[in-house]
Formats: sequence, structure tokens, C-alpha cells
Amino acid sequence: MSIKKIQPRFFVLLAFIVAAGILRVTTAGQITAISNFSPVGAMALFGGAYFSDKWKSYVFPLLTMFLSDLLIMKIYFPEMSTGPLYDGWYWNYLAIASIVLCGQFIIRKVSIGNLVIASVAAAVTHWLISDFGLWRSSVSMYTHDFKGLIECYVAAIPFMRNMFIGNIVFGALMFFSFEYAKAKYPVLAQQ
Repeated sequence: MSIKKIQPRFFVLLAFIVAAGILRVTTAGQITAISNFSPVGAMALFGGAYFSDKWKSYVFPLLTMFLSDLLIMKIYFPEMSTGPLYDGWYWNYLAIASIVLCGQFIIRKVSIGNLVIASVAAAVTHWLISDFGLWRSSVSMYTHDFKGLIECYVAAIPFMRNMFIGNIVFGALMFFSFEYAKAKYPVLAQQ
């Protein structure tokens, strides 16, 4: 039995994902005009686009999300936790997994156009899935009918816009930094 050689690419990709999780924790804490401007969507797109083992493209962004959620709930919102996380957390994780899928299908080649398209798809996907979950949750301030669902979606439009901007800003930083590193260090281009 042979041991597979450890690839530097894997550790660099993982470092980008972990850095996004750390940044997420440090910018959490209150709802402001820039809430949802975070690296979460970009992290999921990045994982989806770059990990050659598809299971890694899901596991590492979702694990980073989980660990950062644990810290955020413990540090900033202990009163909102129901168990280790929050009510309806699985909707957000489904949204993140869907964003990874967007990264896999849309960003086959890194370009500004593909990043913009993927960022829009990621923001809309997250908005539809996570806010459906918020509407369905027991802590929702919206009625559990079609009118309440529409009110929830409309109220969340600014958060979707902020996520789109975060996807663009953090995505450009992550993707183009890694592309630059690949050009400078060819070992990172190896799958």
C-alpha cells in the first residue's frame, strides 16, 4: 500500500478557506447596513471551483462554516442558540452546499465574467434557500403563509445585495490571488 504524496495545493486551498472562516467570525456580532458582506459565498465558490476531489469542495467550506458558526454562537449570540447552533441552521448549510455546486459548474475557468455570474447565482441561491428557512423557522417574525414568505424575501433583499458584493470582493481577492500564486509557483497548479 502506498501513501499518496501530500500536495502543497491542498494546503494553500485549505488556508484560503480557513482565512475566510476566521474573517467571518471577526466581522460577526451585529446586524448592520453591511450585514452579509462576508467571505462565506466566495469561500464556497472557491472550494467548488478549485478542489479536484468533489467531496473536499463540500466538506471544507461546510466544516469551516460549522466551526465559525459555533464560535459566532458562543461569542456573539449565545441567547439565540438552540443546541450548538441556531434554529434552521440546516437551511444555511444547504444554501452553502448549493453555492459550492455553482462554483463547480460556473467557474470551470477563472475569469471576471465567470466570477460575476457565479456571484449572482450564489447570492440568489443563498437568498432563496436561507430566507425560506428563516420564514419556516420557529423564530420567524413572518406569518407562515405566502404573504409572509414574500415579506421575508423582500426584507432580505439588502442582505442578498450585500452577499453579492461580498462574493465579488472576496471572490476576486481569493480567486485572483490563487491564480497569481499558481503562476508564480507551478506546483500549485498540479491537481
